[in-house]
Amino acid sequence: MDYRILVAEDDEGLNQGIRLALQKDGVLFDTAYTLEEARRLWQEGKPDMILLDVNFPDGNGFAFLRQIRQSSDLPVLMITANDMETDEVTGLTLGADDYITKPFSLMALRARVENIRKRTERAGTKVYEAEGYRFDFEKLQFYADGREINLSAPEQKLLKLFVAHPGQTLPRETLAEHIWLDGTDYVDENALSVTVSRLRRKLEIRGKESPVHTVYGVGYSWSC
Repeated sequence: MDYRILVAEDDEGLNQGIRLALQKDGVLFDTAYTLEEARRLWQEGKPDMILLDVNFPDGNGFAFLRQIRQSSDLPVLMITANDMETDEVTGLTLGADDYITKPFSLMALRARVENIRKRTERAGTKVYEAEGYRFDFEKLQFYADGREINLSAPEQKLLKLFVAHPGQTLPRETLAEHIWLDGTDYVDENALSVTVSRLRRKLEIRGKESPVHTVYGVGYSWSC
């Protein structure tokens, strides 16, 4: 099955270079040099991934990313010329799957794109298996290093969100909204921290770092 990538980058030379670097059998490309073109191609072409520049003549890529995340978990890799930590945090907070700063090597970009593609394809299955973990979300069976673990409903929801967005920083607010869906107006701010802590403890494998990482001031991410 073909894999379609939307390259939204206003620099024509770099846009072409990206497409040449990623070109291989089964990969198709849509090209956008403005945000208006990118929005139209996203809505009409249904890409499998977007490589999105931050700065365009007609707007800001972060606004487009925010629009995408209102309705889609489509993988997005942000490209920017701004070597600023605030831009990186902004992109990750809005839901970018990865981030690369100009100037960059096309080899490095190719590796990042392949990594995102493999992670998202693996996360899309009902059974998740990686590095000593096996999670069957249909049968509600969860294993860590061959040991079956019992997860509460909030822990199951949290885990499913993590493995569905590998490598992506998920803001605390987003996680809380998805885990507690009963319309409760108020959720103790410590509830998420406690749920994450319990999940981490249950997923412990001797000699291995926890796959649940805290992104201070933002939220959490899953890396496995």
